[in-house]
Amino acid sequence: MALMITDECINCDVCEPECPNEAISMGPEIYRIDPERCTECVGHCDEPQCVQVCPVACIPVDPQRVETRESLWAKYRRLQGEAASAA
Repeated sequence: MALMITDECINCDVCEPECPNEAISMGPEIYRIDPERCTECVGHCDEPQCVQVCPVACIPVDPQRVETRESLWAKYRRLQGEAASAA
């Protein structure tokens, strides 16, 4: 399951640097999460770091992007392979 940032976002800037997959970026008005890069921190941490630091609790699971833990692990491995290829 990829996460999403809702309209309650106050643009406090704490989530973006916490994302180990660089999935969070500033959108036109609020931050956004790239679902192709979001693994809910699987492979990095026990819990999504953006959710942990968000002061307004505006980062729920995206109901349009339901993924299994196995698919999140596969995405993590893919992203790690891309990072290794770029280095």
